[in-house]
Amino acid sequence: MTIKLHDFGSEHSLTLDVGALAADVAVAEAGHESNGYFWEGLVRFAWPDIAEPLDFDSEAGMFCAIGIPSDLAQLKTALESVIASPDAVCDIIARAETSGFEFDD
Repeated sequence: MTIKLHDFGSEHSLTLDVGALAADVAVAEAGHESNGYFWEGLVRFAWPDIAEPLDFDSEAGMFCAIGIPSDLAQLKTALESVIASPDAVCDIIARAETSGFEFDD
């Protein structure tokens, strides 16, 4: 599975290995680079209520969110709905760009 939930005792995180996702082609066609920073921006734009309580520690090849298990489970469900759907990612990118949101990729 591309999305992984981690439990390190007192710290919980969700990671997503990027660069080999079904949605990567759509990201590239929209002029962005599918890296951890892009996905962090997508999460912050598409699901601000989910993103708000989380901390992020993304890298070029990996998206990483840190938080409590219930928030991370919500994020996992949301991400699963788009990482395999180029159309869903295109829709989010278009809405973000229309609103003036800038991805940091």
